Amino acid sequence: MKKNTKLISSGRKSQYTHGVVNPVVQRASTVVFDSVAELHEAVKGRGNRTLFYGRRGTQTHYALQDAVMELENAAGCALYPSGAAAISQSLLSFLKSGDHLLMVDTAYEPTRDLCDKILLGLGITTTYYDPMIGAGIKALIQPNTRVLFLESPGSITMEVQDVPSLVAVAKQYDLITMLDNTYGNGWHYKPLDHGVDISIQAATKYIVGHSDVMMGVAVANEALWPTLREHSYLLGQCTSADDAYLALRGLRTMPVRLAQHEKAALKVAHWLETHPLVDHVRHPALPSCPGHEHFIRDFTGSNGLFSFVMKQGNQKAINAFLDGLQHFKMGFSWGGYESLVTANKSMAALRTTTGWQGGPIIRLHIGLEDVEDLITDLQQALEVYESYC
Repeated sequence: MKKNTKLISSGRKSQYTHGVVNPVVQRASTVVFDSVAELHEAVKGRGNRTLFYGRRGTQTHYALQDAVMELENAAGCALYPSGAAAISQSLLSFLKSGDHLLMVDTAYEPTRDLCDKILLGLGITTTYYDPMIGAGIKALIQPNTRVLFLESPGSITMEVQDVPSLVAVAKQYDLITMLDNTYGNGWHYKPLDHGVDISIQAATKYIVGHSDVMMGVAVANEALWPTLREHSYLLGQCTSADDAYLALRGLRTMPVRLAQHEKAALKVAHWLETHPLVDHVRHPALPSCPGHEHFIRDFTGSNGLFSFVMKQGNQKAINAFLDGLQHFKMGFSWGGYESLVTANKSMAALRTTTGWQGGPIIRLHIGLEDVEDLITDLQQALEVYESYC
């Protein structure tokens, strides 16, 4: 089966669809049983998609789990109420007091806050490492290091990590590897195929694709899946059947949406490369992005998310630029059909190991609007930006 056909077919077993095209929405808290024997069978199968209790999931959840497992070539899939929850619960499933965590310095800001504000209080220490360190990660491993966490490309600054080199070292030291794969989305990048143990996504982004559902997913290999499944359950994680249905609906069109996001974003990125105010563009598919060689080796495509760095600027210029945009809306998410923008005068506070020497950095998510309208919007906003420099 070809990729597109497989994605359209996944999670659509007859036990989920009941004779219609899409899986049914099965809402439940309590599951009832007609006999003691039936209840005992449910208890025995509760970890293997047998109806047991609402928090364990319903047929709607099982359909989504099946589809994401097939998407990422995984042994199991856990569902969470947000991407941040997927990250936190994956880490808490495998870390205990006294353990040491290696966290990429370019991690999603809430991931960094989790390490500094929650894990530290639990007696779990974190060392942030340069995303471009590759096999040099060996020098940072301590006797109590338990998990190596990656995010590739990195949040905002978009560095693409050398995942095979990092994983090879991690295996030598029996470390668990986790990767925030929200950018790669399982369609353009499959971390488990590269030796990663657990792949995590904010399904809020490209899986859902319409900016109307908060959801996280984490998939694991066969060895770690039982622990991730049971610990996530014990930590109380679950999602609604209605949200699972919307995620399934979004999943069916994800390849088509991604293709358009990618095409439009590359056109905008190439245009920005020629703009006199722009120092460089951080789009993984372009040579100016750190780790570009890893991207073209490991990924099958890009999407609508990238950043660009200004040669100079100040907060007034940034504010005027943001306020002057019409089609790009200010917002802290991405992956939906709409174009979004965020900006940082400096990344120094969020890069404790690698630092930040560049000018203001602006992150764009290129949506499904006409790309010429988006370029015109950026052009006029950059003219306003320049007037404040």
